Amino acid sequence: MSILQARQLDIGYGDTRIVQGLSFTPPAGKVTALIGPNGCGKSTLLKTFAHILKPSAGELTLDGQAYASLSSRQLAQQIAFLPQVLPVPEGVSVRQLVAYGRSPHNSLWGRLSGSDQSHVSRAMQRLELEVLADRALADLSGGQRQRAWLAMVLAQNAPVVLLDEPTTYLDISHQVELLDLMGELAAEGKTVITVLHDINQACRYADHLAVMRSGKLVADGAPGAVISAELMRQVFDVQVQVINEPVSGTPMCLIEKSLRTQA
Repeated sequence: MSILQARQLDIGYGDTRIVQGLSFTPPAGKVTALIGPNGCGKSTLLKTFAHILKPSAGELTLDGQAYASLSSRQLAQQIAFLPQVLPVPEGVSVRQLVAYGRSPHNSLWGRLSGSDQSHVSRAMQRLELEVLADRALADLSGGQRQRAWLAMVLAQNAPVVLLDEPTTYLDISHQVELLDLMGELAAEGKTVITVLHDINQACRYADHLAVMRSGKLVADGAPGAVISAELMRQVFDVQVQVINEPVSGTPMCLIEKSLRTQA
């Protein structure tokens, strides 16, 4: 199992600092959900874990090795990332897109080995994409495209999987399948970190929550130890009742009203 660790990270865009002095070690082999209000730094932190952004201060390590000591290829073999905003490349089929997930493992000539082909096929089967294999990505619905991108991430077969709002565009059935899939990946020993906006989904499907507000980590731990009416008030500006979800027994927030001052 791969261990990510962040120590005293400052992250921003230009002169604007988004994340400040953040230290965090997501539990290995578990599903961690990053939650918090819009603009609090969740996606920024995930992009930094993915090596898309570089912190202006602090240190990131993977299995005790500093990111700075690892090549981009080494990091890509260890960390798979699905961003929030995805392009729609013209002329690319679903099978071709999924095969791109094997790029960090390919030879200099970019040819797929038999093992690569197996990873691609298994990923497409897992996301039920075989019937769409030869369809152009541009011709698919938003939900179908999202599943194709997810299959590409699975084909990469990295021990760390980062997903930024992965349920976007998915209908409720495929959302549940994806959330179950995250648990399956964790059971296989992968470390999964995802940004979710649905608090009740995060509580039910994640092993660990990391709660952010204004660029800082304000709480982290198991959902039952983290979620409370007071935390929801402080972080999300809402008044809620917290009950046990009747199926899973995890915390469930029943929102009563917003506490934000109306203009």
